[in-house]
Amino acid sequence: MTITSVQTILPGRFAIDASDKAGPKPPPELYTVQDHPFKGFHPPQPEGYEESKSRSGNNAIVIDNGSHTVKAGWSFDTSPRFVLPPVMSRFRDRKLNKACQFIGYDAYVDATTRGQLRYAFDPGTSVVGNWDVMEGVLDYLFIKLGVDGANGGVDRPIIMTEPIANLSYPRRMMNEILFECYSAPSVAYGIDSLFSYRYNRGTSGLVVSSSHTSTHVIPVLNNKALLTSCSRLNWGGMQASEYLLKLMRLKYPTFPVKMTESQMEGLLHQHCYVSTEYDKELSTYLDWTGLEDRDRVVQYPFTEHIVPEKTEEELARIAERKKESGRRLQEQAAKMRLEKLMKKEQELEYWKDLQRGLATESKKEVRRILEADDLKDEAHLDRVIRDLERSIKRSRNKDLGVEETEEPAEDMSFPLLDIPDEELDEATLKEKRHQRLMKSNIEARQRAKEEKIREKARREEEERLDREKRENDFEAWVAERRVARQNLMQRIKEKERLKADLGNRKSLASQMRMKTLANLAADGPKKRRRGGDDDNFGANDEDWGVYRTVAVGEQSDDEEEEDLGGMLNSVEKELLEYDPEFTENHTLAAQSDWTKSLVHAFLRGPWPFDPESQREAHQIHLNVERIRVPEVVFQPSIAGIDQAGLLEVAADIVNQRFSNPTDRQSLLKDVFLAGGNTVFQGFDERFRNEFRGFLPLEAKLAVRRAADPILDAWKGAAQWASTVDYAKSSVTREEYLEKGSDYIKEHDLGNISSF
Repeated sequence: MTITSVQTILPGRFAIDASDKAGPKPPPELYTVQDHPFKGFHPPQPEGYEESKSRSGNNAIVIDNGSHTVKAGWSFDTSPRFVLPPVMSRFRDRKLNKACQFIGYDAYVDATTRGQLRYAFDPGTSVVGNWDVMEGVLDYLFIKLGVDGANGGVDRPIIMTEPIANLSYPRRMMNEILFECYSAPSVAYGIDSLFSYRYNRGTSGLVVSSSHTSTHVIPVLNNKALLTSCSRLNWGGMQASEYLLKLMRLKYPTFPVKMTESQMEGLLHQHCYVSTEYDKELSTYLDWTGLEDRDRVVQYPFTEHIVPEKTEEELARIAERKKESGRRLQEQAAKMRLEKLMKKEQELEYWKDLQRGLATESKKEVRRILEADDLKDEAHLDRVIRDLERSIKRSRNKDLGVEETEEPAEDMSFPLLDIPDEELDEATLKEKRHQRLMKSNIEARQRAKEEKIREKARREEEERLDREKRENDFEAWVAERRVARQNLMQRIKEKERLKADLGNRKSLASQMRMKTLANLAADGPKKRRRGGDDDNFGANDEDWGVYRTVAVGEQSDDEEEEDLGGMLNSVEKELLEYDPEFTENHTLAAQSDWTKSLVHAFLRGPWPFDPESQREAHQIHLNVERIRVPEVVFQPSIAGIDQAGLLEVAADIVNQRFSNPTDRQSLLKDVFLAGGNTVFQGFDERFRNEFRGFLPLEAKLAVRRAADPILDAWKGAAQWASTVDYAKSSVTREEYLEKGSDYIKEHDLGNISSF
């Protein structure tokens, strides 16, 4: 597959405001997507386990058990050694007859492993539900860390993070696995966001943790989390990725490539940001001005259909073949014309011989000869000869390249029209009717020709007067053209509205039409049934206007009705030529052009779209989605979440659940943002600006972000391993065997046992 850059150059007049810009616009910058997050092979790191043996303390295994990624390492490390998603893929290789198991990023190695993918956590939650996968993830981590305890056990203390208000059943199952399967000497649990807050030296404040599956707001006073006053919002990074995927599938329903959630997650982190003024920015996001910078074009893999280019010699041979084929066609046409000319000359000679022969025959014999050749009379023969002579003359002039001149009109006489019918026999009466018809045709053509001459003179006079008015009073001329254009546009709109009303049977126009039809159907038959005389409908031209009121569709207009579209084009052409303030973007065609519409800007950005291009067919455009998806955490109703936004939740905790002004001020002095869903650009600024509107004027507010919103939870747990509180908060193996798997020790960074 080949991914190439866009080569189409956008004309400067494409955008509405492009008249202020010079030169063509550059092609858009293309971004790619990552199909599957396979990281490659990661070798084990047993040196950490060997180092832990030489340390008397602070040698625990720290595991940040997140629903998006699991981070693991030693407590004396500065950062986790392994980061992997909690997924597993297990299948049996039929060729090797072996059961294969892939953990973490290794499960994305190929389509076979991806098809058997299973998650450790329940969908949409941070609660472990598949313990088979969780045990496989722990096996993988302990093997990579080089742990080699007696009988395959883990002989090092374990510190593990858990979500806030974790259920007792998942903790009991985790205790049984760690103590029964791995024979861990001790296990300690703590809330991930509180570890991150303690690592960033927080003592009293409001912790806002927006992670992969949810968002929590936790008040902390004097290093103790008040979990009974915390609140939860069911929105996180996973829901944001799913929401972006739904928006893209709705935006491009016929996209030729499958869009996946992992791809949307990468695009979400790469291109989306939090708007500081969402409503204002959203209202102008699709404006042509600056849309090139706001619109992000994501290129999916595609196969370009390459047409082999022909050499100059091949092109020359093709051109020569075309010329030769053209010459042969011309020769054939000339031969056919010559044959037709010869045939006409032969016919002309035959009719002339016939005409000369009739001079010596009797009238009865003449009539018999003419009827044998399907001729009515001698006048008919004269017309046939005259038409053939004209046709032969035109053919010869065309072959010789002589321009034809208009032949003078023949002086035709109609003597029979002056003779009364009583004095004529049947043949002469027939000839008289023919002469009357010929005279009517000649007079009609003459009247049409005179009318055409008068119409041409009238138009020339109008153009002369219009030109003089434009030269003498330009402002009045332009104002008149603008008014004429507005009137024409109004008439076009009224015409379209009338057509739409006729399509609606409940509209007034449709009801009037049906009433007219009913009256017409009721009037005619009554007269005939009563034996009355037939009416004179149609005698006057006005009678036929009734059909305009009952007809629908393309043929509903009067034949003589003015062409409104042509008149509008003519007026706009004059304004484009003479009015400097009227540009092509003001024309009706430009305003109704889909490529300049809001829908086109939403789907394809400010660039033209070629439906035949495979490259452009495999592109998606991120514009309003860049601010719409991260905005859901502040306005959950956008995604259909029936909950209050993050700002309302935090304001409710501070204003309603803490009546003491001192405690309230302690919370506001340190609002701490943690979690992967807070790394969006502008998240802290938006929270700071709008959260102040929920507080009193004299309140002091300080908002800060974690140094590393993703890894600080693991770093805080590793740092906590060297404190005195850790030793008091760990559950040893002896205590587990004595008090059971539900036993837990309370501490400032953990969940209360009642949870």
